[in-house]
Amino acid sequence: MRLVMPPGPQPLRGRRSPLVAAASAAALLGTLLLGGATARADDPPAAPADVTVNANEGLGTIPGTAYGLNSAVWDAQMNEPQVQDLLQAADVGMLRYPGGSYGDIYHWRTNTAPGGYVAPGTDFDAFMGTVKKIGAQPMLIANYGSGTPQEAADWVRYANVTKGYGAKFWEVGNELYGNGHYGSGWEQDDHADKSPAAYANNVLQYVSAMKAVDPTVKVGAVLTMPGNWPDGVMADGESADWNHTVIPLIAGKADFVIVHWYPSTSDTAQMLNTPSQLAGELGQLKDQLTAAGAGDTPIALTEVNGGRDVDTQPNALFGADAYLTALQNGVFTVDWWDTHNGAQQISTSPNGATDYGDWGVLSSANCVGTVCEPALNTPFPPYYAIQMLSRLGRPGDRMVGAGSGAATVAAHAVRRANGDLSVLLINKDPSAARTVALHYTGFTPDTSAGVTVDTYRDQAAAIDTVTSAYSAQQTLPPYSLTTVTLHPKAGTGSALTAPGAPRVTAAGDTTATVSWTPSTGGAVTRYEVYRQVGTVSELLADSTGTSATVHNLTPGTTFTWNVLARDANGRLSPPSDPVTVRTGTPAHSTCQVGYRTTAGWGNGFNAEVTVTNTGPSPITGWTLAFAFPSAGESVSGFWNSKVTQTGRQVVATPVDWNATLAANGGNSASFGFTGANDGAAPPPTVFTLNGTVCTTT
Repeated sequence: MRLVMPPGPQPLRGRRSPLVAAASAAALLGTLLLGGATARADDPPAAPADVTVNANEGLGTIPGTAYGLNSAVWDAQMNEPQVQDLLQAADVGMLRYPGGSYGDIYHWRTNTAPGGYVAPGTDFDAFMGTVKKIGAQPMLIANYGSGTPQEAADWVRYANVTKGYGAKFWEVGNELYGNGHYGSGWEQDDHADKSPAAYANNVLQYVSAMKAVDPTVKVGAVLTMPGNWPDGVMADGESADWNHTVIPLIAGKADFVIVHWYPSTSDTAQMLNTPSQLAGELGQLKDQLTAAGAGDTPIALTEVNGGRDVDTQPNALFGADAYLTALQNGVFTVDWWDTHNGAQQISTSPNGATDYGDWGVLSSANCVGTVCEPALNTPFPPYYAIQMLSRLGRPGDRMVGAGSGAATVAAHAVRRANGDLSVLLINKDPSAARTVALHYTGFTPDTSAGVTVDTYRDQAAAIDTVTSAYSAQQTLPPYSLTTVTLHPKAGTGSALTAPGAPRVTAAGDTTATVSWTPSTGGAVTRYEVYRQVGTVSELLADSTGTSATVHNLTPGTTFTWNVLARDANGRLSPPSDPVTVRTGTPAHSTCQVGYRTTAGWGNGFNAEVTVTNTGPSPITGWTLAFAFPSAGESVSGFWNSKVTQTGRQVVATPVDWNATLAANGGNSASFGFTGANDGAAPPPTVFTLNGTVCTTT
């Protein structure tokens, strides 16, 4: 959380500190060109970038809570009618309260936050008035740092029994890993024991007390985002980091988990590319949950911001990309930081725009020196990024696969409930327009019908909407968000509904079985199981029933599959929601490998590998090979072996004293290495010893 305070009570100290938006009381768009580039005069025209949309590749349904935003009690404007109207116009579906780290000092009954500032008109009932007016749901932070389970239970009683608000989602505290246990402390935590184990056990008391009042509430626990501090960090005497301590204790008891994401970047171009890392980081989090038997636990991303050029176009591009990447990877709400925050530090963005260092989506109209923000509640570009999301898709619409062949263009797609297809195209180039050529699988556009094109141009004051004749190409202005909506050609779709609720019923090292509920709307000739490979759907199996077993899979691998139904006319139904399939390693092999992370610091780690020959013959001179799951992982040092790396592939060979592995597990060889990671750092899952796939422990 990032904030700044007005004159008066001093702000909480921390790595991100809040700005109160009470600091102040008080381009015309061009027409989008279709089918032609607007390159600079001295540049040769660039070849169109290929964008492929695969409507057969289902990435999940947009939930009503998808497009969220943080609200805070230091913000005197949070419940003003003008702000309510702006949030409603952006289709904000989730509002988080009472504001980041204030969640651990705020007492709802007295509307106070000792050590912080609470603006007039920001009490809980006033906040809920805004929530109800804009048609959103609240995400409420129960005070862990200076509160009690009883205080949280009383809040549930007041909200849902006394007032009938139906507040469903509750977090237990904010960034409690920042309570000083790992050395850095910005989060209030008055508990004597600040360890992750203490937090997890106390969460269970909150869950019990709150559900005793209203069993329908959903209570979430705080986790760290893999690949970000303090992921992998362990305090003295500990053998597991925050997530590996908390998750086993709250698995099956907390209803969801909470992470925040503020990517650490060195420049704007790097920030704009970080959403591509988010899928891997969320995937690693799901792996951690799965290992504890809680793989179906929902994930909430309740704070996110690009962290640089925060009031200008780059952060809008980042925001739209980050929202959709998170939602496509199973997150049920993405809550932008923040509504108002206030100017902090003046700089210039790569597009020449003034950046006020304000992390809010609406202006606070305050000044730094002689440089002042625009009029109060003027939207900054990230506001329009949120508004653009509902031009792409609304709750109940289905996200589908999309990919771009150009590094400076990102693409996301949604199949609307009415059959239309919308494609969001993000041009990350600050100075050059880019033409894209659109290609479709599983969707046939009606070329006789018009297309709707919504464009948010660099630093514009609104989203521009035009309707034009169909074109297979679109030109994207520099630093822009463009959503293209097309109608389907009549007679090309199936009346069948998507198969429902796919799940894995069995998985080994090379086989997996999935089952699903039947499609409706007509006769089904067969069901087909597809693997997602980029934007290509690879047919794995078909079945006339509601389950299928797939053979010859790669051991130790994670796959994403969809199920589709085919009707009597040969047309495919919409895809099912995705199902994640994980294969293991052989239960019986002639070798065994143990892998564990012994230390971590967010962007690096130490690992220990133990190799055992369980076969009948000794091995003299061994080669252990494995691959890093993430492209951002690398080996930077090693000991007790020689380690080399080519791409993701890593090979370890022995030193003189551990070159011989006795038969039947008579001894083991251990070695270690230091790794660096840019983004996710999931552990390797498959090891081969002299070419043989080993059992991994």
